[in-house]
Amino acid sequence: MEKTLVLLKPDAVERGVCGQIVARFEKRGLKVRGLKMLQLTREQAKIHYIEHQGKSFLEELIDFITSGPLLAMILEGENAIKIVRTMMGTTNPVDAAPGTIRGDFATNMRRNMIHGSDGPTSAEREIKIFFSDREIY
Repeated sequence: MEKTLVLLKPDAVERGVCGQIVARFEKRGLKVRGLKMLQLTREQAKIHYIEHQGKSFLEELIDFITSGPLLAMILEGENAIKIVRTMMGTTNPVDAAPGTIRGDFATNMRRNMIHGSDGPTSAEREIKIFFSDREIY
């Protein structure tokens, strides 16, 4: 079974829609294997966004992801990464289809509610940033 990291960003927590989003994944058949709320430090955010190092928008990403608590979770299932990314919708919520998480809940590219790992390698790396082995069930 495939595992992926999902982050419900500070805007999702602030708006109180985390439960609805988690329920969508569970209804789809994905299993929650780890779940916690935390406040990311700037150092953790830099590690998480390492692929964006040197890009002009990095500081804005870090400012936002550290602006409040987020909900981190590990989801597991067959084709979990592709399923999560499809359910999330396009990065820009303006272009996201209705029925997707971003299409239903987000309105702004920089405050787009959710992050999901984009492949098996990034999922493995990102899970290790947010969860220890004993926090994964």
